[in-house]
Order: sequence, then structure tokens, then C-alpha cells
Amino acid sequence: MGVTIQDIAKLRKMSGAGMMDCKKALEETNCDFEAAMEIIRKKGKAVAAKRSDREASEGCVLAAHNGEFAAVVSVNCETDFVAKNQETIDLTQQILDVAMDKKPATKEELLTLTLSDGRTISDHITDRTGVTGEKTELGAYEFVKGAATTSYIHMGNKLATVVAFNETIEAEMARDIAMQVAAMNPVSVLPEQVPAHILDREREIARDKAIEAGKPENIIDRIVEGSLQKYYKEYTLLQQEYVKNNKMTIEQYLHTASKTLTVTEFKRVTLNAE
Repeated sequence: MGVTIQDIAKLRKMSGAGMMDCKKALEETNCDFEAAMEIIRKKGKAVAAKRSDREASEGCVLAAHNGEFAAVVSVNCETDFVAKNQETIDLTQQILDVAMDKKPATKEELLTLTLSDGRTISDHITDRTGVTGEKTELGAYEFVKGAATTSYIHMGNKLATVVAFNETIEAEMARDIAMQVAAMNPVSVLPEQVPAHILDREREIARDKAIEAGKPENIIDRIVEGSLQKYYKEYTLLQQEYVKNNKMTIEQYLHTASKTLTVTEFKRVTLNAE
């Protein structure tokens, strides 16, 4: 019995592969759908191996929150065309749903979890490589936990953030903070959380500028400290100017709701953007 259009459509729905790939797999297996799926999966693994050295800098980034947990995931690929494909978006959403449900501790653990068909996320990503012919990978998995959380996805699915708070917070205010993280790309919540290597770099830059400008040696340390204070105002979340009202800082904005309300952590995942 020959391969019918209905057979091809069924396998295409099962696998997400192209029509010609489905037709060929069905012909090779005499319409054995399980065997045909295995052929398509093996093709995906072969393509993944061939493209392992490619850069997957495009993709889809999604985030969600529910009570005390929020997560952000990205599925990375090579081109914007594949990134915007609905099947890529759907796969990213399915992975995010699993992350929200199971709350894995690491990206590696997330890859071992299964989607609704019982197959692992890792296998689905490999299959996607075979369908698109592009390197596809789970680019990021980040999460936060707190008394309350929120999430924000920027238009175009290239940038998303999640934020945790130490106490309950009104939804609109929480979203404002998540959007601030997206827009202003802070390094940390507080100055004391800025990584040491970044502080060393900023000190060196400030010192070199002061020396180049001919400043007296006895005031260079003060100039460096002043530069660090400016850096904190620009790159630590609570000291940043609130983008919707630059007359107050983020800390001051939070305190309009509660004098003890603060951000405990945030995560920001972006593709091809700052």
C-alpha cells in the first residue's frame, strides 16, 4: 500500500517534520509510523551533530510566575525566521510549563524532564534541529523564589525577566519592577552584590581617566569612589532612577507601598539585545 497524503499529514503532525521528510520516512518503513518517527529523530541527531559548532544566537524567550516561583526559559536557534515560527514558540512554552510545574534546580535537570508525550525535553530539542535544519538548544533556564514573584516578556519574545520580592506586592507595581529590569539591565539588587571583577574594572577605568585628566594624586581615590557611587546609581536596581518617574529611585517607589518592601533577586534573559 502506498503512502497517502493523509499518512504524510499524520506523521507531520506527530513529528513537526517537513512533508518530504515525512513521505520519505513512511516509504522507507512501509507506513510504520513508529519506525518513521525513529528515522526522523535519528535525522535530527545527525543534523545536530553536524551543526554543533554553529552559533545559536536567535530564539524565543518566555517567562511566567505563580505565587512564590517564577521562571524564564529560552530556546535558541540560528535565524530569526525559525525563532518566530509558531512551533518554536510552542516548544518554548511547553518547556516553560514543565519548568513551572516541576521547578527543576538546573538547566541540565530540566532537559531530562518529559513533555506530554513522555519524551524528554532534550529529545524534543534534537527533533526540532532535524525539522528546521538549524542548531537548536535550550539556551537558558533561570528562576527566582520569594514571598511574591512576577514576570515580564518584552514584545518579540527576545527578552524576559523574573523578579522576586520579600513580601506581597500589587501586581501592577511588580510588573513595573520587572519592566525596569528589562529596560535598564541592572547588575545586581544592591551595591554590595556587584561582582568583584566588575568593581575592579570600574575602579581601573575611573583611575585611568583621572590620571589622564591630570588630577592630583591625593584626590584620585575620592574621584574613584565618586565614580563607583555613580555606577551604583546606574546599575544597581534599588538605586536606579525609576524609568516612569525619574524623581524617585526604585527603592523609593517600592516604599510608597510598604517601607519594608524590597526586591530579593531578579533574572534577565535576552537574545541580540543589551
